Amino acid sequence: MNTPSTDTRITAVHDYLTGLQDRLCNSFGGAHMGGEFLRDRWERPEAQGKLRGGGITAVQEGGEVFERAGVAFSHVRGAQLPPSATARNPQLAGREFLAMGVSVVMHPRNPHAPTSHANVRFFSAGDIWWFGGGFDLTPYIPYEEDAVAWHRAARDACDAVSPAIYPLAREHCDEYFYLKHRGEARGIGGIFYDDVNETTPGMPLSWEQGFELMRRVGNAYHDAYREVIERRRHIPWTERERRYQLYRRGRYVEFNLVFDRGTLFGLQSGGRTEAILMSMPAEAHWAYRSPDEEMDAKLLPYLTTLRGKDWLG
Repeated sequence: MNTPSTDTRITAVHDYLTGLQDRLCNSFGGAHMGGEFLRDRWERPEAQGKLRGGGITAVQEGGEVFERAGVAFSHVRGAQLPPSATARNPQLAGREFLAMGVSVVMHPRNPHAPTSHANVRFFSAGDIWWFGGGFDLTPYIPYEEDAVAWHRAARDACDAVSPAIYPLAREHCDEYFYLKHRGEARGIGGIFYDDVNETTPGMPLSWEQGFELMRRVGNAYHDAYREVIERRRHIPWTERERRYQLYRRGRYVEFNLVFDRGTLFGLQSGGRTEAILMSMPAEAHWAYRSPDEEMDAKLLPYLTTLRGKDWLG
């Protein structure tokens, strides 16, 4: 059997990612959700910055269900990998690279509906390639039913490729989405994997397996989050709950600006600032003290003592 060419592989990844973007925009926008995604198609010639290439940034603001939601596709090339990438792969410093992916952040208006994030991406630098991605959930008013369903979807997506993936991807997610200065997880977790290829310790994957994992993860995020939103979006909410939601959103902003490697990669490589920062909520508040100790008592165990819990038994 002939091995697919590099161009054929890149085309296959491109087609899946643009299709995933369309599916997400259709499912989380439109009349059913009371909001439309504005699609901003962009291109960057080499002369305009470090990156050349293009993409489509789809953003929804002020919707009935989503206060802000973004689904961004990008396909870019650069003269050399930025420090955020070569810190983990010093042998690739100075190499030209290709990066392609879809990044998703959804900030619902209803405090009972959790924020969600997903990312699936592909990089290549000469003869080296790798996949990355995952998804995580950030509730403000926690529901154990949502946590169980979310982790089940993550496990099933991984197990369809290899049973070795989920335990490692779950552990990496808990480690990565953690605010060290707060001593709190960003949310209830999910899965996260980076730099995965045929030499990855513990979970080596062929190119075909890596691409299959990308598709499984992207599709699982769509299905799992759609179920959560349908369960929570019609629950009545109070101004007290809204005030707490805005306060907790501040933690989300802190993580994205201080720790998120995708944000750093985009800014260091000369990416489009508007698209990089679309992950921020439309509104967030900071306070010297929590505005609601009773709501803290319900949420914080999920972010501290229950961090790393085996939700699947």
